[in-house]
Amino acid sequence: MADIFSLFTSLRYDPGLLEVPSKGIDYAGWNAANKSPFYMLDYHRDRMLRAATHWKWDEAINVLSGQKGLDTLTKLAGEFIGPSQETALRFKILVSRDGLVSFEKNNVAPVPTENLFPLRLPQPGAPSTSGEAKKTPCWTVAPDDLQTTASEYTHFKTTKREMYDSARERLAIAPTDEREVLLVNKHDGSVMEGSLFTPYFWRDGRWVTPPVHLSTGSGGQDGVSRRWALERGVAVEQAVPADSLTDGEECWISNGVRGFIAAVVRLQQ
Repeated sequence: MADIFSLFTSLRYDPGLLEVPSKGIDYAGWNAANKSPFYMLDYHRDRMLRAATHWKWDEAINVLSGQKGLDTLTKLAGEFIGPSQETALRFKILVSRDGLVSFEKNNVAPVPTENLFPLRLPQPGAPSTSGEAKKTPCWTVAPDDLQTTASEYTHFKTTKREMYDSARERLAIAPTDEREVLLVNKHDGSVMEGSLFTPYFWRDGRWVTPPVHLSTGSGGQDGVSRRWALERGVAVEQAVPADSLTDGEECWISNGVRGFIAAVVRLQQ
């Protein structure tokens, strides 16, 4: 019997995003062109469509494809949230093999606009300047002490998340902790990604994030905030060996719910 799982993506719903078009943040992408409370919704649709295409889920492909698919997703998401939601939410979209779309929502903390759409990430040891992501709060990240085999389930975002859940359990990370675990590729010992966030490290005078191609990269997920950062030159792709991490080094993490967050590496003793 085939594994039963769904595709999903988690994004930020935030009424504050409705102001982005009027703030002149031209590089914001979807949120600059659309007066929408959904953070990078087009990229979230794209990632689910890529996954549906990979597994040849025809019904899901049909639901998600084209402008019609994006418009339908926008409409369904708005109807689920309702007109009276005034605070930010973590908003989860799930798509089944037969194209059924469902949603979940939870409260989430406020985030400054600069950390959702940074022009740059400040260098290690430097304060944030205008347009750069703010360095507070600051999380900690640590590499997992076991390595993970890359697979289609590490590269595409699905409800089969045992490898991520196990890594978090090994570090005893609770849902409310400001901590993240870095998965390490079993094949070459490189950093794959975080359990919930894309990591960025300062290497050779620039911010880099692991390449995620399933056969030639780390096998991690092509996250929406990662795509946004790469397309705008905020970071570039470069393999990051886990043994190159140093205790206390400054880094960044990002995802489609919390945007970009400053972090520091803490090696496990």
